[in-house]
Amino acid sequence: MLTYNQTLKVRAQKLRDNATDAEKSLWAKLRMKQLKGYVFYRQKPIGDYIVDFYCPRAKLVIEVDGGQHFTKETIGYDKIRDEYLTSLGLRVLRFTNSDVLKRTDGVAEKISESLDENRDENLP
Repeated sequence: MLTYNQTLKVRAQKLRDNATDAEKSLWAKLRMKQLKGYVFYRQKPIGDYIVDFYCPRAKLVIEVDGGQHFTKETIGYDKIRDEYLTSLGLRVLRFTNSDVLKRTDGVAEKISESLDENRDENLP
């Protein structure tokens, strides 16, 4: 089980309650085991971070990035964050808000393909 900073619980709940349109759109495709029976959580605290979506079985983090993620400062922060998550054995997929809103089905397909990759890695 992944540990997390307990002080993030309240913030994660607020983020769930105030999801962006892109997050809502993607959540509609991920919730209730719609992608190959995999369970996803949204706004999940991991360590000192809150990830947009997390699938424990696939060890997969999905981030939906708005415009604020494209500044030099935030790009550096996201890199450090991704390195931390990767050090825990997690894979990180990033999509822009625009990708999710304009091509929701395509984004869901990319995630589905990633789930297939995970299944192949776990075969004997």
